[in-house]
Amino acid sequence: MQIAERTVVSFHYTLTNDAGDVLDSSDGREPLAYLHGAGNIVPGLEREMSGHVAGDKFMVDVAAADGYGDYIEELVQTVPRESFQGVDDLAVGMQFQAQTGQGPIAVIITEIDEDEVTVDGNHPLAGETLHFAVEIIEVREASAEEVTHGHVHGAGGHHH
Repeated sequence: MQIAERTVVSFHYTLTNDAGDVLDSSDGREPLAYLHGAGNIVPGLEREMSGHVAGDKFMVDVAAADGYGDYIEELVQTVPRESFQGVDDLAVGMQFQAQTGQGPIAVIITEIDEDEVTVDGNHPLAGETLHFAVEIIEVREASAEEVTHGHVHGAGGHHH
């Protein structure tokens, strides 16, 4: 069966950056399962998965715009340290939810000084070209419930 809309795909992957550093991998774990066409994985990878079958092994390079987006400088802001009242030990790398005019976004502390804290609302992989080594393990038809819910159920997926 070929990967197409409304199929469940299980695959192994290794994600590297331009320098060849491994950023993430399913090595030693269960394959990742997703519902094709539901936006469960980055758009550039999902597009390149179409038409493949179980047993296929291939490489995919995903440009930032089709991955986690371009890096947006405006999402980096310096805020007063008092904005973090109730948090005793602020540290670089801590994640928080920030309320914006467009709704909540996740931010990461990137710098701390005596009076100010710099936060970044970009995804950590924003602006990066993503390099995937992929091996398709299984392709099957999605159940009606999976299609309705927009994600995989059971092994490798969501459990209700």
